[in-house]
Amino acid sequence: MKNSVTPLNSHSLLFLILVSTQWLFFNTAVHAKPPSKVKYSVQRLENTKMRESLVLPYAFSTDDLGLVVGVGAMASGLYQKQMTMGGTVYGGEETKGLGAGLWNYRVFDSKRFFFSAIGMMGNFPLLRAYSPLPEKYTSAPRAGSNDSSFDDFIQASGSSNWWEVSLEYVLPWGDAKEQSMARYQLAGGLLKDETEPADWNPLITGTSIIIARQFNRYQQYINEEGELSGAVHALELGMFYDNTDFPANPSRGSSQYIAYSYNPEWLESKERWDFVEVEVSKYFSLGKSSFAKQNIIALNAWLGYSPSWEVIYDEAGNNQVINHAPFLEGATLGGMYRLRGFRQNRFHDKAVVYATAEYRMTLDYNPTENVRWLRFLNLDWFQTVLYVEGGRVSPTFHRDTLLSDWKSDVGVSLRALTAGIVVRLDFTRSKEGTSTWLMIGHPF
Repeated sequence: MKNSVTPLNSHSLLFLILVSTQWLFFNTAVHAKPPSKVKYSVQRLENTKMRESLVLPYAFSTDDLGLVVGVGAMASGLYQKQMTMGGTVYGGEETKGLGAGLWNYRVFDSKRFFFSAIGMMGNFPLLRAYSPLPEKYTSAPRAGSNDSSFDDFIQASGSSNWWEVSLEYVLPWGDAKEQSMARYQLAGGLLKDETEPADWNPLITGTSIIIARQFNRYQQYINEEGELSGAVHALELGMFYDNTDFPANPSRGSSQYIAYSYNPEWLESKERWDFVEVEVSKYFSLGKSSFAKQNIIALNAWLGYSPSWEVIYDEAGNNQVINHAPFLEGATLGGMYRLRGFRQNRFHDKAVVYATAEYRMTLDYNPTENVRWLRFLNLDWFQTVLYVEGGRVSPTFHRDTLLSDWKSDVGVSLRALTAGIVVRLDFTRSKEGTSTWLMIGHPF
């Protein structure tokens, strides 16, 4: 077994970072940063078109999936200037899937309500779950716990499906007091008129958004010992506050998100559970340098707790967890956004703490600037990033436990702003191997 996480071959990396943004957008939304964002429109001085559309083929190869080819399409500003629609279909020898999404539709042309829906379904030759089988007692350490073994997982071929809908309301105070949408003018991918964000005060500055989300996940694993189903049909209510200078690529200011999720015991969900989380981010601009037009320090922390999580024991001292979120939700670390040097959903428990720091350097040099056949990408800048991450999952919310025995990794990233969207390619190293993640947006 190789100690790596979705390794991409060298031939597919360059092609992916240039043209496969659609597939990545769908494939990475499952474990995203706060599910709410400031509503805004962007005007690039290099391109004054109000509508953007793109249809692109892509191809990639991984050890788990083999060779996969597909096509993605995206259009923005067709009906409402802030609205985006997209879709993708892909397949390989044993892999196939499709997805579609609608983002930031202003409901009935209202001023402050925005609706989004996204879903994807697919079949894959290899799925992994760091989780014990349900309704079975196991000895410590439990699979997926902070001290669990790298090799303690269930794997099988099967389906992985998810979909979600959300309704957001932009509160009528702060920067959104008069209008719910912000407008930004960019020159070379940077704000034309840079201003320092005002002091933190949701009633006077920044944008505050209430989000109601219904989300669903389904993965199934069957082997000779039993069946594990990662079924979720949950509800989330959250509040997001953003006081940054430019939400797509912040260089100053901060953001916060607090949310409560509840999953009743219904449909395929066999467990009733809940989860409370708080996430904070802070950004500092270090100004320009001789070879960079931006130097940014970005900090992020996340804390989560599941009040419903309960552990029961048998006469031999073996344990079983009840009333808990499945391995792919709740207090989970590992994968594309948090602890990127570890496999997806590698760690899972009752409580979680996580922190990261990034140094983002936006380069003066853009090698694609004068390449005529790449101009359709609207690629404004490249950014190199150095980062370090740390955190742990825990069976208790006690401070001494949460702050001990952290898992950590370090990494380097290449990012680009194309058509107003950040695309990132992360290389991360941990004690459990190396990983390569390619996706849309900063991790925070």
